[in-house]
Amino acid sequence: MRHRKSGRALGRTASHRKALARNQVTDLLRYGRVVTTEAKAKELRSAAERAITLGKRGDLHARRQASALMTDRRVLRHLFETLGPTYRERRGGYTRITKLGPRLGDGAAMAQIELVAEIEITSEAAGETPAADTAAETPTAETTEGDEEAAVPEAQDAEEQAEPQTADLPAAAPEDAPAADDSPESLGDDAAAAAELVATDAPSDDEK
Repeated sequence: MRHRKSGRALGRTASHRKALARNQVTDLLRYGRVVTTEAKAKELRSAAERAITLGKRGDLHARRQASALMTDRRVLRHLFETLGPTYRERRGGYTRITKLGPRLGDGAAMAQIELVAEIEITSEAAGETPAADTAAETPTAETTEGDEEAAVPEAQDAEEQAEPQTADLPAAAPEDAPAADDSPESLGDDAAAAAELVATDAPSDDEK
């Protein structure tokens, strides 16, 4: 019976389970993320957050305790020189677990555990909010006398350009002017004489 026994057995012996935890903590602190089953990820989260808490302390006793949780001295140095100062102002919650769904082989529930982004931590520690895009600066209403004098001729030039230039256009004919007549009477004496010649030259009905 499992009375007052914390942690998950994970189907392994105590020595195997300890070795698994050390390897996973080392890989998580080295690469920043690990993909594993949900049960292992939840066990890894407690061990990783304990290691980061030791990295925040930074004393000799904390280094010796953290060395028992991982297998690589370079990762141990990275923990105390980089991760510890980064998470100094954060009180817990150094990791994030994301569920990935079942595994294809045996259907085991998979998850990804990762360290919280450093940018998110530093902005939260400093109390900063993302700056909004500032609007373009608009010119102020205050202008000097020289600027006002220079603006008046420019306005006059703009008005002159906007006015239609009608001086060079020919005057339109009045509406009451009579329309041009193209009849033979209006063509003059020459046109009337030409019409008579055409009439005399035309053959009569008797000649046909």
